[in-house]
Amino acid sequence: MVVEKSKLAAATRLFSAAVFHQMAQKGKSPIFARLVKEIGRERLCSAVSVSDAFDAALQSITVPGSRSEYVYKNAIAKKILLGRHSLRTAAMLTEVRVEGSKADVVVLNGTSTVYEIKSERDSLKRLPNQLDSYLRAFASVNVITSEAHLDCTLDIAPSEVGLLVLNRQGKISQIRDAVDCPERINPATLFETLRIQEACQVLSGLGVAVPQVPNTERFGVVQELFERQKPVELHEGVIAVLRQSRTQLGLQKFLSNLPYSLQAAALSTPIRKGDQDRLIAAVETPLVEAEHWA
Repeated sequence: MVVEKSKLAAATRLFSAAVFHQMAQKGKSPIFARLVKEIGRERLCSAVSVSDAFDAALQSITVPGSRSEYVYKNAIAKKILLGRHSLRTAAMLTEVRVEGSKADVVVLNGTSTVYEIKSERDSLKRLPNQLDSYLRAFASVNVITSEAHLDCTLDIAPSEVGLLVLNRQGKISQIRDAVDCPERINPATLFETLRIQEACQVLSGLGVAVPQVPNTERFGVVQELFERQKPVELHEGVIAVLRQSRTQLGLQKFLSNLPYSLQAAALSTPIRKGDQDRLIAAVETPLVEAEHWA
């Protein structure tokens, strides 16, 4: 289905954190109602509920040439995190700050694996610098892109970087495997990806005591100690800590009550446990009622 530019933009914004938060906090979303109006009921096919509308909207932006970053994130969540792994053994982080870049998706299981998304709507201009940064922070680095960008990505990405393609049927194909190499990680870069308390836990797990210092000095002291450690040991410690501090195991029941189209949104948008039932009720709302949310 070819989608007009304005309708495509509205369908893409439907999956924003703003819509998700409104439904969780209020049980409704005026932004959702406005975007559905912009998209047009005819584009949502036979959608009966809010859940159906999300699925139809995702389908409309899954057409090659129109796919947004969200389409790729949802595919990674469904086919890699929940397909190859599980929430018992892995966690998915999004928008992880690494030096001057933000890693789109990071999956933590027995190692750290980053997926940089380059959809057909993205430029590859920043890719070399992004990959340089990610190779200093993660053991396994991948680019997931479209068939249209594949040849250029092959030219840009170092041989140790894995390449995946989200094909026209929405399946992820592995073109080249990533080299898993925690030895190349730079402790200073890895430290920047953590919360200070997480860094302290990593050091503690390595048997390194953090001295009692004033709060104004704590960050610098922890950073200096962290940067003295060996990359492989640090990486193992970080994986152990983050799989506990960033665990998503508690989301299993929540995810099972949401449509396929909202998998990535649920995994990347923090929602308080007390708001989850309200959000589930919101997505079950009849669309004719939700169109009047205000």
